[in-house]
Amino acid sequence: MASVEQNNLTKKIMAAMGLGILCGVFFQWLMPNQTDVVIPLYFFNISLYNLFIGGIFEVGGQIFIASLKMLVVPLVFISLICGTCSLKDTTKLGRIGGKAIGLYLITTAIAITLAIIAALLIEPGAGVNMTSDANFVAKEAPPLTQVIIDIFPTNPFNAFSEGNMLQIIVFALLLGVAMALSGEAGERLTQVFNDFNVVILRLVSLLMSLAPYGIFCLLAKLFYSIAWSTVANLLVYFVLLVVVLLVHALVVYPILLKLFTGLNPIIFLKKMKDVALFGFSTASSNATIPVTLNTVTKKMGANNSIASFTVPLGATINMDGTAIMQGVATVFIAQVFNIDLTVSDFLLVILTATLASIGTAGVPGVGLIMLATVLAQVGLPIEGIGLIIGVDRLLDMTRTAVNLTGDSMVTLIIGKSEKQLDENVYNDMTLISDTSIDKKPPNN
Repeated sequence: MASVEQNNLTKKIMAAMGLGILCGVFFQWLMPNQTDVVIPLYFFNISLYNLFIGGIFEVGGQIFIASLKMLVVPLVFISLICGTCSLKDTTKLGRIGGKAIGLYLITTAIAITLAIIAALLIEPGAGVNMTSDANFVAKEAPPLTQVIIDIFPTNPFNAFSEGNMLQIIVFALLLGVAMALSGEAGERLTQVFNDFNVVILRLVSLLMSLAPYGIFCLLAKLFYSIAWSTVANLLVYFVLLVVVLLVHALVVYPILLKLFTGLNPIIFLKKMKDVALFGFSTASSNATIPVTLNTVTKKMGANNSIASFTVPLGATINMDGTAIMQGVATVFIAQVFNIDLTVSDFLLVILTATLASIGTAGVPGVGLIMLATVLAQVGLPIEGIGLIIGVDRLLDMTRTAVNLTGDSMVTLIIGKSEKQLDENVYNDMTLISDTSIDKKPPNN
């Protein structure tokens, strides 16, 4: 059912993209060079520009952008707490949990660094020189030492009101760990936050159900005012992002798997096919958890005690694909608006995107919400999201497949290090076609 709903949403968003582009091109033809067409109607005149471009399209698009920004703080805070407080076993928290979180953060940092380097080399947004409706004043970047100091909040409620995501992330992590170690009191509070998490994810789903209308408005206005040379830049952005995602999934992950485990990465990639396809079709790491668990346990030989911990945790905190998008998109938007980012800015982007990816829930569409966080941290116009949102749905599906590949890779590395991996099962190529998920996973 979830897959059908996501496929329907994909079709609606694709239709909205096409209609928005056609509508924008039509109005650009009807009102070239931002001229206006006035239609006399009885006792008053109707301005097509004010009615559509400055009215319906502007209002609809900006409401959608505002809704994305509205969800940033509650989504990150609640998702992080739910993911962290699930670490009930202090032994796992200290050993397996440390390995998992460390590996997920390392792969995310590698992902966004690779994305930023690729974007700086290719320069997908160079030469556009768009201006933002928002007033942007460049400010001097603080030293890295001060950035590190500032991620620890003196007043978490002040961090909530100001939307300081780094401080919110740190506070959520500390609170989640404390809840995990607080016995019955922590369990009662955990249930409350789990209920909050269900509600906030439903709110995300409701927002994404309205995404086609927001995307239509954003693209209609964008293609009314955009130069055709910018469309070429957007195509470069799309291709570049897909290439970086594929490099991370097909090159970086296999290299890490080989280095840490000595396992054959070709077997790994072949057995990941079903998981990747399912994740691509749903664009949801959470929805794919049953398939991922089935694959890493029954096809790859990881012990269920390891996989049942690392896979759901990875669906919450391992968002390498999203981090890659944030890295390429940040550079792209900075280039489009002709804003120079310093070395400190790029380091801040890497730090923010790495930590923010922990709070990116494994449901479709939240990558754009987290991108708003990253842009705000380095002072880039949030309106830049409108440039890429039209093609983001297809990219979101690809990012999910990359995230799931990372979840499985980390599970195998931890299973190998804990001697909880059956290599005979891993090397058995006859298990590739076994896609059932109703059998009990093997206990090695």
